[in-house]
Amino acid sequence: MTTSHRFVVRGGTIHDPANDRDGIVADIWISDGKIVGRPSDSASFGDVDATGLVVMPGGVDLHSHVAGPKVNAGRRIAPHLARHRTPGPAAVPTIHSTGALYAALGYTTVFDAAIATGAASIAHAELADLPILDKGIYLLAADDADMLDALAAGDGPKCERLIHEKISRGRGWAVKVANPGGPSFWKRGRRGDHHDLDTPLPDRPVTPRQILDRLARAVQAAGLPHPLHVHTANLGLPGNWRTLLETMRTFDGLPAHLAHVQFHSYAGGDLDEGSFGSGVAPLVEYFNAHGNLTLDVGQILFGDTVAMTGDSAAAEHLAHATGTPWMSHDLHLEGGCGVLPIAYKEKSLIHAWQWAIGLEWFLTAADPWRVALSTDHPNGAHFTAYPVLMQLLGDEAFRREALARIHPAVRKRSPLAGIRREYSLQELCIVTRAAPARIAGLSHKGHLGVGADADLTLYRPSPDLARMFSMPARVYKAGVLVAEDGEVKATPQGTTLTA
Repeated sequence: MTTSHRFVVRGGTIHDPANDRDGIVADIWISDGKIVGRPSDSASFGDVDATGLVVMPGGVDLHSHVAGPKVNAGRRIAPHLARHRTPGPAAVPTIHSTGALYAALGYTTVFDAAIATGAASIAHAELADLPILDKGIYLLAADDADMLDALAAGDGPKCERLIHEKISRGRGWAVKVANPGGPSFWKRGRRGDHHDLDTPLPDRPVTPRQILDRLARAVQAAGLPHPLHVHTANLGLPGNWRTLLETMRTFDGLPAHLAHVQFHSYAGGDLDEGSFGSGVAPLVEYFNAHGNLTLDVGQILFGDTVAMTGDSAAAEHLAHATGTPWMSHDLHLEGGCGVLPIAYKEKSLIHAWQWAIGLEWFLTAADPWRVALSTDHPNGAHFTAYPVLMQLLGDEAFRREALARIHPAVRKRSPLAGIRREYSLQELCIVTRAAPARIAGLSHKGHLGVGADADLTLYRPSPDLARMFSMPARVYKAGVLVAEDGEVKATPQGTTLTA
């Protein structure tokens, strides 16, 4: 082990999809926080022996919720889920624990995917205390009255100018839209089947479809590194697969990233055994054929967590359906985030379908380079459950055992039972590192080539993928050893990523 600013990681088995290295034994040279080429004079470089270990870039979480008012609301509404307990970690841990837990898992970069523009300074104040990780935020710019007015007027140059201003002022990385136009409907008592993508807003001459199209064009014109990040309408409602399909069609060649698609892929018109089910098949067929689109899944995993969304209408609907207390905040702004505790159960018909639908997306999306692994932390599950998700993807026998435990109607009707695909280590590296970095526009992340940040994770190979990925042997952030065998060794201050 070395404390040198210059060292070489020797003899590891490299998984570096961005540079087309799949299981190749090679050395990684590091100098002052960056990966460099083999030096002509290596005398000043220390040695790290990685013989027998798997070496991957540091993980990149493209879509999470780790800071700002909504997360603090989650800690207030479910304080028992904000601290460590048996048998697992907190669903909404403190900000310091968040950084430490991510780093111990092998992740070195995270984005908070839903921050109101007026709450950006609050989020950054909290992220300043997030140790180790590089971090950024996506701004809910489409909830702002001035942006909605410009979108309604179809004023592209003004939309682009407003995006520049909001990203600059809020120190954001990307623009997020959550339920386009939804706050306008919800504040007037309307949601769900009361509007679709072509229903004009009650207070402006614009439809949700026009908001999506015009906002995506403005984001592209503004030159942001990440395309429009889209949480479309009717989240969580039976039959909402049609809304997601129409959302994908709306972009018609425009780049866009589809968030937590599991929550938007439901068939049926009711929450009953005969009607509710998977709407993934037509969606994934369209997605596979249209390379302008990328997505994260928002996988649910069973257990206790906290739902938090920039879509208060969806949170209210879920609260009323389950009889769970909930809260909404940021209503003094144009938008609002809804928060409530939730427990996903294997024998629940709806929860079992959600679990199966997420896995169906992962296993039928043809190109892993267009998919980012996520649980929409903490909505589907907390991020420390990622290793279990990785084993579900990479171990068909393990997945089959899990399928046998869920609601019998889902076992019988889900296409998941007939899917035999298993992710390779290289594909797991793609969806947790290389693809999220590429989709986010992080050229210096997600790979082990010369010039990349020296963010590395060293794993002990094991057929038990959950065990392998839950306890890295070593994790380096910008060349600093930050975790070893689950124990945090250093807490350097990460960088705030701004566009």
